[in-house]
Amino acid sequence: MESSEARQRDSKIVAAVRLSRWREHVPFTIPLTIFGGLLALEPEAAADWRLFAVLAGNVLAMSFAFMLNDIEDAPDDALDRQKKQQNVISNGLLSRREGIALTVIVFVAALAMYVASGVMTLAIGGATLALCYLYSAHPFRFKARPLTDVVSHALMLSGLLVAVGYFTYGAEPREVWLVIAAASLFSAYGQFYNQVVDYEVDKAAGLKNTAVLLGRGPTSILGHLSIALALLCMLAAILQGLFPVWLGTILVIGVITTILFPWEYDMRGNLARDGGNVQRPGLIIANLLALIWLASNMGLITVL
Repeated sequence: MESSEARQRDSKIVAAVRLSRWREHVPFTIPLTIFGGLLALEPEAAADWRLFAVLAGNVLAMSFAFMLNDIEDAPDDALDRQKKQQNVISNGLLSRREGIALTVIVFVAALAMYVASGVMTLAIGGATLALCYLYSAHPFRFKARPLTDVVSHALMLSGLLVAVGYFTYGAEPREVWLVIAAASLFSAYGQFYNQVVDYEVDKAAGLKNTAVLLGRGPTSILGHLSIALALLCMLAAILQGLFPVWLGTILVIGVITTILFPWEYDMRGNLARDGGNVQRPGLIIANLLALIWLASNMGLITVL
């Protein structure tokens, strides 16, 4: 029979993986990083080990952000039954000290990946890690400050991920700023969406974020405005010829499929509202586009 010590060790490992909340960030970290790198490389060069190193760095950086967020949010999450079940610090599966130790390890690993990928990558990756810390940690707690919460979220969870990928190989972004802006605006929408969903819990916890300041209605409007601006930026980037034409076929098929078969839940597993039913299929399409483009760039597949 398995000893109680072994069972406890296994439960700690499972809790550590849950603390990373990788299911929530890996689906957007992969395409954003790959797009950034390929926008710098195409069509002259092929991706090398540095793109995979910076991808690992970005995944670890996002894990650091989500882990620290759960540690700092544990007292507030304990006020909500559903959030308490999801937060392994709130429900006691891991102690705060254990969570902090794991977070430090992940931070160091992310920094090491950025160091290996180049000076500019280290600079932007380091800024990403710093912003991840400032976003959740007391007394800075950017997530609890109006406007700052949205701007920092948009940069660290999207815009900077594209930038890290691009500056691994390139030095003059030019029109690529359109893609960085689009990614940031999509992320801003995600923050507005989450704040509307979490409005009651955040208000009860005394959080002073943008939604609590403006109210649900105006915040929802800002979310839709962010989506509209993001789509305009992406359209401008496409018209500038930043992406291979053949990717458009995959994009069109994906969009039509999303319209015909809408999803019931949003990224966090809650019942979708205000366009949340396109979050998961949108990320599936983005990952398909990124991975197929990467495979083509590396000569693994041939696109006619």
